[in-house]
Amino acid sequence: MTQRLDPFAAAPAQMQTWLDMSLKIAPAIEPGLLELVKIRASQINGCANCLNMHTADARKAGETEQRIYLLSAWHEAPLFSARERAALAWTDALTLISTARAPQELYDAFAAEFTPEEQVQLTLMINAINGWNRIAVGFDLFYKARPAHTQQAA
Repeated sequence: MTQRLDPFAAAPAQMQTWLDMSLKIAPAIEPGLLELVKIRASQINGCANCLNMHTADARKAGETEQRIYLLSAWHEAPLFSARERAALAWTDALTLISTARAPQELYDAFAAEFTPEEQVQLTLMINAINGWNRIAVGFDLFYKARPAHTQQAA
């Protein structure tokens, strides 16, 4: 694949705004969980760039290889806590919203594990990673070495 364009070069102000917003979304949620959410959405969306980035970030946040490998089958894997399962189910539903919607029972499980503020933060993060996936997939981005402008992005 050949990169179609560098969105940071094509629209630097807008991309910087998007990056800045992404970095400020979920300060109260544990970093490892955020990386699991980013990986899961990126798996669903088939975003190699984001999978490459966030699996590395997950390892830095203390995630094990086993949990990263089993994330695509999290429903069946016993390695995830109730809080993580609620976040992953919410991620699946919002990433696949056109078909999955966000059923009440799923929201109830999510609300049981996350405060109202955390619910908003996590939902915004899910929106941000889905946006980053669409930028990366749309422009065929794959950064082998992470450029400075992508540091700590969603």
